[in-house]
Amino acid sequence: MGKNGKDLAVKANGLVKWFGEGEARTYAVRDVSFEAYLGEMLYIEGPSGSGKTTLLSMISGILRPNAGSVEVEGRDIWALTDDQLADFRLNTVGFVFQDYHLFPRLTTVENVAIPLILKKTGWDESMGKAMEYLEVVGLGERAHLPPVKLSGGEQQRVAIARAIASRPDILIFDEPTASLDGDTGRRIVDFVKTNILNEKRFILIVTHDSRIFEYADRIMRMEDGAIKGAGKGTSEK
Repeated sequence: MGKNGKDLAVKANGLVKWFGEGEARTYAVRDVSFEAYLGEMLYIEGPSGSGKTTLLSMISGILRPNAGSVEVEGRDIWALTDDQLADFRLNTVGFVFQDYHLFPRLTTVENVAIPLILKKTGWDESMGKAMEYLEVVGLGERAHLPPVKLSGGEQQRVAIARAIASRPDILIFDEPTASLDGDTGRRIVDFVKTNILNEKRFILIVTHDSRIFEYADRIMRMEDGAIKGAGKGTSEK
């Protein structure tokens, strides 16, 4: 049990990541430590090139740190075997990419069903559950359209439906509003906070979009690979 009676979702301790060697070595993340809790929507904000996406990739089990550790719900993910790490990425973390990463030759519902199929769920069951998640994000009537027929906001909601299809405890969004106009971006984040966030789920959003800061429970600022400060979102002031 952690702060304010909430369970610890993520604990990063002394994370370091560099690229290159010798004189060419460049540090992307420098000794980053923080804790985050289930039921919380945490933002990491900062300018391009500040190390946000690299940090996000280490937390989600995509990019191995050069030093430090990441505990997710009490489990050191970088001590896992390759098979365990793959299982962690499939079942514990849902990742919503900046550019959605939808498959253009698949229908909307087929895109959402992908993580269920990867979990070896039968086709009919996968499609049925995918429809349920599309209904959650308000796109049931668009299920059989290809992504190209959807607006940017609708494609973002499809990506959210796909991310939550495996019922992950940790949801990570990389610049979720970067390709959206202000009103659409705010509606998406408001939807996520109202309908997706709960006491058993943690949401991490990497962004530099100040238009959505009001929805954060807490904001950490990142500069030059390090956390420079943290505070509450506008709604919590």
